[in-house]
Amino acid sequence: MSLFESPFFQDAYSQLESAGNTMKMDPNVLERLKYPKRALQVSVPVRLDDGTVKVFEGYRVQHNMTLGPGKGGIRYHPHVSLSETAALAMLMTFKCALVGLPLGGAKGGIKVDPNDLSRAELQALTRRYTTEISMIIGPDKDIPAPDIGTDGQTMAWLMDTYSQLNGYAIPGVVTGKPIAIGGSLGRAESTGKGVVFCINFAYEKLNKTVGSNTTVAIHGFGKVGMPAAHDLHAQGAKIVAISDVSGAIYNKNGLNIPQCIDWVKNRKFLRDMPGAEHISNEELLELDVDILIPAAIDGVVTKDNAPRVKARLIAEGANGPLTHEAVDIITEKGGLIIPDILCNAGGVIVSYFEWVQGLQMFFWDLETVNKKLHDIMKLAFDKVWKNADVYKVNMKQAAFITSLQRLEGAMRLRGMWPG
Repeated sequence: MSLFESPFFQDAYSQLESAGNTMKMDPNVLERLKYPKRALQVSVPVRLDDGTVKVFEGYRVQHNMTLGPGKGGIRYHPHVSLSETAALAMLMTFKCALVGLPLGGAKGGIKVDPNDLSRAELQALTRRYTTEISMIIGPDKDIPAPDIGTDGQTMAWLMDTYSQLNGYAIPGVVTGKPIAIGGSLGRAESTGKGVVFCINFAYEKLNKTVGSNTTVAIHGFGKVGMPAAHDLHAQGAKIVAISDVSGAIYNKNGLNIPQCIDWVKNRKFLRDMPGAEHISNEELLELDVDILIPAAIDGVVTKDNAPRVKARLIAEGANGPLTHEAVDIITEKGGLIIPDILCNAGGVIVSYFEWVQGLQMFFWDLETVNKKLHDIMKLAFDKVWKNADVYKVNMKQAAFITSLQRLEGAMRLRGMWPG
């Protein structure tokens, strides 16, 4: 299977090359960053509730660990592949470097629709997958976290399995755990909160304020979109549209976000919500709003629909929701894009906090977590904004350049072994 199989990897690769060439990066360092350090493919056999055995494909990819242990989520999704996982691991490398964390980039996943499995089957799947990748993960090697299709319960099973294999509790092997077994306050909502921090930073640079006249559309009302909607609604913004896999709902006067959150938390689809005007996910992306937050999956804004995207500010809550062609089209139209490796970095930042708290066995209050998150994201945002001006590039390229500056310095200092 080729790494270049998925458009997502091709896109990440081309963005890396473009940023590296723009900043005149050491070509030897650039060459090393084009490929993952290590990729493990595993078979995950599971005995289903009906007694039959089904084998699932699993992956764990470690892209670069120059700055520290690997860090990255585990995704349960039907479209998981080696190529997609490698692309996500690459983006994690750049994300961790961009925000100044002592961590490298990794990612994992299983090709499965978790909605098709019972709780017992999901537990068996997670425990067997953990066993198969256990030799390359650990609190000082590679620390997984939740992603699409996984949650705190998944991480609890992963932590318990790894701990059982070693004979004692090792909470630091994963982040995104429930609070009761070593999770961090603020972790669940951290990615969405970071998205809103970035939106406010951008508005400050533009001498604007988020308020009652600010219209927002959110593509993906889940782990990222929901807390982002909550915080923007609290600031007075008008959230006119949200969506999930079933479609989108729209209200030009603003949706009742607390009501929508309650509805979705009760495991109900937005398409079934009474009293709402229904539109498609595609229509949501093209609404005439001030802010668009694509917070679901990659590749939803492409060269085909980018000309019809009207939002003035796009905050990439998901990983790679805009292709590089879409970025160019929207930038040429005068749109401002807050790139994914900056915009959605809140999750990995608070995951880092959780890892640190677990190693110290000393836990922080929520105010401390959110204050530290804000400060780290502000510093990173300002660096990206400055590089966009210095190199005369868009924010997407500026974010990659900022990240690559740190990686290049570290990789040249460490050298290559054997030389």
